[in-house]
Amino acid sequence: MIDESPYTKLRTQLFDCELPSPLVLASGPRSHNAASLIEAYKSGAGAVVTKTLRSMLPTNPTPHIIKPSSRGSYNTLFNAEEWSDISWEQWVYEEIPALEGHPGALIVSVGHTAQDIEKFIEPLATSGPIDIIECVSYSGDTIIPLITAVRSKTDLPILAKLSFNWGDELFSIAEAALKAGCDGFTAIDSIGPALYIDIETGCPLLVSEGGRGWISGAAIKPLAVSIVAELKKRFGKPIIGTGGVFSAEDIIEMTMAGADAVGVCSAPILYGNEWFTKTLDKLDQWLDESDYASLEEVVGYALPNLCPNQISSGLEFEFDPLLCTLCRRCVVVCPYNARQISGDVPGDGTIRMSLTSEMCRSCGLCSSVCKPQALTSKIIQ
Repeated sequence: MIDESPYTKLRTQLFDCELPSPLVLASGPRSHNAASLIEAYKSGAGAVVTKTLRSMLPTNPTPHIIKPSSRGSYNTLFNAEEWSDISWEQWVYEEIPALEGHPGALIVSVGHTAQDIEKFIEPLATSGPIDIIECVSYSGDTIIPLITAVRSKTDLPILAKLSFNWGDELFSIAEAALKAGCDGFTAIDSIGPALYIDIETGCPLLVSEGGRGWISGAAIKPLAVSIVAELKKRFGKPIIGTGGVFSAEDIIEMTMAGADAVGVCSAPILYGNEWFTKTLDKLDQWLDESDYASLEEVVGYALPNLCPNQISSGLEFEFDPLLCTLCRRCVVVCPYNARQISGDVPGDGTIRMSLTSEMCRSCGLCSSVCKPQALTSKIIQ
């Protein structure tokens, strides 16, 4: 069912489910039980994904989720968290039934192998409130048998959660997943293994095996956007684009790359479930200001622009002295010392910018770091 929502432009179709918003609470700490899922729905999530059900309980180290220091780690999380710490019996017979009548879609995450789900997939698949099943695995070798096992027990739509860690094999695994019975994709999972070290003690920040864990958050968004775009171009199947989304602009970017819905995990962890409402308000406003009748119009908008071997004749720069704050970032970042600036008073129109053309490589870094957009550039075709 679809709940009443003020965001009529944001209503989203995912398989046969109508979602009141495009945002999907991804599998993680904020989806640890029915109560937490209901809270996400109430905050604006159009769909929610349970923590991953397995036949065994995890042994999470302590601590197992941290926000690294600000050393290039803004809006990034580092974790060694495993699957659900609630038994599959409690999920199947208590938590999932408590979600009867939920708005949007309920997606249940299962993994990590076909053997893992043998005990519970049949009662799970016949549980009334479930709309979609997501298959997640740490290995490309095990996700295909997992999907096959789930498909043998249900006609519900199946999402294969894909991992950047599978490298060049990712897209061949995606194709095999479709042949095994999945209907679409969640892309991507957190990436790793990674390692953070406390420079005061020389010890890893996590006490997991080898101190290693997995990175989620803003650092992985460009990777997720790239994979979503390639999946949509190759297969044209429904995709929940997941990874590094923190703003309305991030949602638009992911949607333009081909995502039908957008998964979030780190943002509501760091900023609370009120993040959903605040971000949906901004997204709705962006659609109004950009003259889109619905978010659906944006899906895949960027794909025709992703052409191979784009070659230009360089960049054409424009400089507005009235906007310049004399921060000199454009000069500092130029590796070729091609740009110079003179002036003393920001905003009085007397600032002068010069460029030594024969030294400039048209890399574009200078204009990209100009926050007031006093220096802009466009491609010369």
